[in-house]
Amino acid sequence: MPVLRPAPAYARIKDYVRRQIESGAWPAGSVIPSEHDLVKQFGVSRMTVHRALRELTADQLLHRVQGAGTFVNARKYQSTLIEIRSIAHEIESRGHVHTSQVLVLERTTDAAALATLGLKATDYAYHSCIVHAENGEPIQVEDRYVNPHLYPRYLEQDFERLTPSDYMTQEAPLQRAEYVITARLPEADIRQHLRMSPGDPCLVLQRRTWAHEQVATEVTLWHPGVRFQFSGAF
Repeated sequence: MPVLRPAPAYARIKDYVRRQIESGAWPAGSVIPSEHDLVKQFGVSRMTVHRALRELTADQLLHRVQGAGTFVNARKYQSTLIEIRSIAHEIESRGHVHTSQVLVLERTTDAAALATLGLKATDYAYHSCIVHAENGEPIQVEDRYVNPHLYPRYLEQDFERLTPSDYMTQEAPLQRAEYVITARLPEADIRQHLRMSPGDPCLVLQRRTWAHEQVATEVTLWHPGVRFQFSGAF
């Protein structure tokens, strides 16, 4: 029978850091313990800790800031077309101004929403509908259902100052996502919110995400096809 050898010390440190990040104990943007603290905690050499953090940095879980420490990266979820990002950050990265208008922010017992989120029929979900604009021109209607067990303070947020994506990244980091993109004619209320002409199509992204092995959120994002495109590289 083969003898099982313990994992190398640097691998145990890597596993510990990953578990802290994935559990949400160390959220995106937080500074992790220093190399000195990890040396004391694990009783290993500075070189061993340095190797573990260097490899986690190469894996893009961490990033180092000279003189400030080592920080947890925001998790990115990429496909051949998109990654999950805050629309406010996308707009600001273009040097433009993001604004938003909250249309709906409520608790709901909608049966379809509960089923999509994997919740019991006797449970409830949170629902928001927000219009996002770039330099004053609306480019997205975000219709979102949220698992209240993962994001219990969702209804308390000011989503005209903070996007739902920003809040959820802080509260419970996402693990994975699935999505589909279609071209659809919007209903009258969506068309009006996006200031579209009758007959113009929308690009519609429907996405579900998971955190802590539960469905976290289901969102439908409506974009005016004449003023919006998805882009990416792979």
